[in-house]
Amino acid sequence: MLLASTAAPALQAAGFIGTWDTDVSAGRSVLDLGAASILAGNPGLVGKPVPLNVALGRIHPEDRDPIFETIQHLRQTGGPVAIAFRILTGAGETRRILNQGHLAPDETGRLQGCGAYIDITEFHGGWASPRSGIPEPAETLDAAADHCIQAHTALERHGDAALHMLSRMLLLGVGRALAQRAS
Repeated sequence: MLLASTAAPALQAAGFIGTWDTDVSAGRSVLDLGAASILAGNPGLVGKPVPLNVALGRIHPEDRDPIFETIQHLRQTGGPVAIAFRILTGAGETRRILNQGHLAPDETGRLQGCGAYIDITEFHGGWASPRSGIPEPAETLDAAADHCIQAHTALERHGDAALHMLSRMLLLGVGRALAQRAS
């Protein structure tokens, strides 16, 4: 079991940015501090219901239309959310973000959702060592993390609860290894 004292550094090492909650019928999302700061570019929006275009104000212009189309489709159908896109930071840097969560009807039938944003910039691209073409141990762990995220997303869509739980456990283990490497 992950202790509270190690959760924050482990999440940070794994690229965790922040969380979102959404009320689909209201067309509003609520962001925590990390998401408001990095995705919306405004920490003053923490806890305030904002429209999607504000909540995701820093999406890269080339990604904006397809991402918003995907989100609008999910807001009609519900289900698992697993979307990767680029953002432009306030400093003009391009980062790659994974938005993962779930949309489902609440007890009144209204579609609600929650999820998290993870910075996957370091996981994107090649994993081979520039010296030899053979992956280094640290690079193989990064590659494993990337593959685990992909497998977890696929298993979530598949719907097998046992396999999904196993993929969560694997992600937790890889996250711990990444956190230990970073310290």
